[in-house]
Amino acid sequence: MNRRQFFNGAGLLAGLGLAGYSLLPRAGLLNPCRAGLPPQLAQHPLMQRAWAGLDPARVWDMHTHLVGVGDSDSGAWSNPNMDRPWNPLQYVQKLFYMNAGCVHDAPGRIDASFVARLENLMEGFPGGAKILLFAFDWAHDEQGRPLRDASAFFVPNAYAARIAHAHPARMEWAASIHPYRGDALDALEQAMAAGARAVKWLPAAMGIDPASLRCDAFYKALTRHNLPLISHAGHEAAVAGTARQDYGNPLKLRRALDQGVRVVVAHCASEGSDLDENGNQRTSFALLAGMLDRHPANLYADISAVTQFNRAEVLDTLLARPDWHGRLLNGSDYPLPGILPLISLNLLVRRKLLDDAATPFLAALREHNPLLFDFALKRLLRRDGVGFADSVFETRGFFEGARNVA
Repeated sequence: MNRRQFFNGAGLLAGLGLAGYSLLPRAGLLNPCRAGLPPQLAQHPLMQRAWAGLDPARVWDMHTHLVGVGDSDSGAWSNPNMDRPWNPLQYVQKLFYMNAGCVHDAPGRIDASFVARLENLMEGFPGGAKILLFAFDWAHDEQGRPLRDASAFFVPNAYAARIAHAHPARMEWAASIHPYRGDALDALEQAMAAGARAVKWLPAAMGIDPASLRCDAFYKALTRHNLPLISHAGHEAAVAGTARQDYGNPLKLRRALDQGVRVVVAHCASEGSDLDENGNQRTSFALLAGMLDRHPANLYADISAVTQFNRAEVLDTLLARPDWHGRLLNGSDYPLPGILPLISLNLLVRRKLLDDAATPFLAALREHNPLLFDFALKRLLRRDGVGFADSVFETRGFFEGARNVA
């Protein structure tokens, strides 16, 4: 993943029309991966404003991906198809992911370099702030057998736990366990014993139907442990896999909710459309909005990725509904904030959600620390003077409710 390959891939992406249209020239393509946080950014008045009212020890970024390719003893894996230019979308996606994580020039040490970059980024946060690292299970078939060729990548639970345990002041972890696995319940017990704070699913890519009765035993175990389920909903474009987009319908998560699981709908289901109860096509976000208005209090949503140009339409509603803020949780979806074309500050200014005077600070911050950029940007968003509540960012308490039970 050298610089020449990256620019060739970026040109291909632009040619395919997949990188944000006219946003590309203004936002730029290449993450410069600058290390450290200059004092003028760390002490900037807007940085002080972003942290005002928050207890950093309560601030957990609850949606952070741990990326690896297995060039260490991590056990991580990525599909070789993503390295082949004749699979253009997957090829370019991986190039951008590697640049976003600042490992595109790290042959033979991608696993270690990704973690080192996370360590560097967290140095820009006040003491006490943490990130929640996601493991990622294989796609599986209906019989619970792993499908390596249908999987985009794999990050073992043991690896996510090991990295989090090695950085206890800065990192926690979430397991990923396919519920169709024959050993799913045993794997969940092992994850709990290793300190997992949640379970992460991406149904469309992993081949999980959240409304299937075969999930019931797993849901019962999650409820018994009070362990949250973080599940992607809406259209999935970032990860190739089995591509069962109907599995991302947020309504399918009602089965877990009805059994008492604390469910976090990732990205607020902010992209795509699904069928409602009457068979009518509606935006996935509209379906989630109806659930938030009607469903019991065990339904939550995270605001990861909602500032991206393809998802930003939901920001007006999210900011205008402070009655939802107690059920919203902040996450970055890192490394995606490091993909520069995905977030257009100019677009947010045009939508009157961001003060234009904040854009120089945020643009400079993004070059040094995409994690902190994502946090500061969301803290500075306003609709008619109303921003996200402090509780949206103080997520630690939500994840401390899990319990080991016999």
